[in-house]
Amino acid sequence: MIQSLLLFCGSRPGHDPAHAELAAGLGRLCAEHGVTLVYGGGRVGLMGVAARACKEGGGRVIGIIPRLLMTTEIAQDGLDELHVVETLHERKALMHRLSDAIIALPGSIGTLDEFFESLTWRELGIHDKPIWLLGGNGYWDPLTALLAHISAAGFGPPHLAALAEPLENLATLSEKLGQNRA
Repeated sequence: MIQSLLLFCGSRPGHDPAHAELAAGLGRLCAEHGVTLVYGGGRVGLMGVAARACKEGGGRVIGIIPRLLMTTEIAQDGLDELHVVETLHERKALMHRLSDAIIALPGSIGTLDEFFESLTWRELGIHDKPIWLLGGNGYWDPLTALLAHISAAGFGPPHLAALAEPLENLATLSEKLGQNRA
């Protein structure tokens, strides 16, 4: 049962407004399904959009932000919990401890760093949490192709690409979260 969802996504909104709409939709879905949103604690970019939408929908939000990002990512106010940690490593470890599933929306290298660490930990058996990729207009297609290429070249297990499940849209995520009520 998924009670908390860890979100990795951009600290920028991107050029396509559809990305912000997706982030807001994810936040609203978490609130509707009673799933706590766990994320990086900032109010900027897609992460801020998702957090605010979740709170506006009556949901619970936990932010984890390193002290060094308090000014650049500007900590979101009004969260249910805000944990200020000293390092990015502490941030990722606490995020994982507080979550039951992981999702990545469009983002940059920080999002990829968080995603790959989660994927590595799953591949090594450190956790067995679902990992989902959600992004419109084929945003994650190059990444999923790269994971398949890594396996085909013999550098990863044959199931590497299957460790992170691409979701088609918010309705697919809603189905996954709706399994909580089954």
